[in-house]
Parts: sequence; structure tokens; C-alpha cells
Amino acid sequence: MDTSTEERFITLETKLAYLEDFLSQIQNVTVEHTKELELLRKESKILAQKVSDMAEQLEGDIPNRRPPHY
Repeated sequence: MDTSTEERFITLETKLAYLEDFLSQIQNVTVEHTKELELLRKESKILAQKVSDMAEQLEGDIPNRRPPHY
């Protein structure tokens, strides 16, 4: 095999190795972000439910009238 061709193959194999490593890193980050997103969605639902519960509890305490500046 020609040395020029061999150098090209080595260059291509090196680039492929870097791309495979980069793809693996991106995949790991994506998995971490997906897990974190699921956790944040669950927390958001819990907080929304708590706010809703608090609003229902306070609804009777707050009179439904016009503010004094009207």
C-alpha cells in the first residue's frame, strides 16, 4: 500500500475514533438531561398541586370585592 494512502487511512481512523467518543459523550449527557427533565416535571406537578391546594384553602378567607383604589 502507498504511504499516502496509509496516512489517509490513519487520519480517517483517528477522526472516526474522535467522532465515536464525541457521540458517546453526547449520548451520556442526553440521558442525564432526560432524567433531570423527568424529575423537574414531577416537582413541577407537585408544586402546582400545592399552589392549587393553598389557593382553595385561602379562597374563603379573601373577600371578593373591589380594591380600595377603584
